[in-house]
Amino acid sequence: MQAMGRKTCLIIGGARSGKSSQGEKLARAFDGNLHYVATAEALDAEMQARIAHHKAARGDGWQTHEAPLDLVACLEGLVRAERPVVLVDCLTLWATNLILRDMDIGAAGSALAGFVAECPYPLFLVANEVGLGIVPDNALARRFRDEAGLLNQKVAAAAETVIFMAAGLPMTMKPTS
Repeated sequence: MQAMGRKTCLIIGGARSGKSSQGEKLARAFDGNLHYVATAEALDAEMQARIAHHKAARGDGWQTHEAPLDLVACLEGLVRAERPVVLVDCLTLWATNLILRDMDIGAAGSALAGFVAECPYPLFLVANEVGLGIVPDNALARRFRDEAGLLNQKVAAAAETVIFMAAGLPMTMKPTS
């Protein structure tokens, strides 16, 4: 579909909206070596099963990197890889990891947005849109919703393309026609 070149894309949507599948499809369209950057931590059996399901669905051909906290350092390291095409799945779990460790998510999000704006390889980032539901009833959940929304805004501003997924259907939000 496209030769190697600069391409950054944020893919957002709700749970089970098809974000990961869309990211995999878009990444495979590039001529390069596929790298999957996982931010999830397998802390319980349910999350282990989810990770196994995603890995099986993606199939062979992906080199996996785990970056639950230092995502930017991982992405910077991939600059040295041969013809990398990178999928990050997902920013929302990364935000959760940072929040639960009381790390500076604002600074981390700004650093990520800076990298996305200058990324020299095709980069696809998956994130949940969590701000479309009700206002959470506790401070931690409200902080999570707010921080995830702010992170998505920063990355969306830096990315060349933003796609919103709903019911498995992609809707291009950026660039606008």
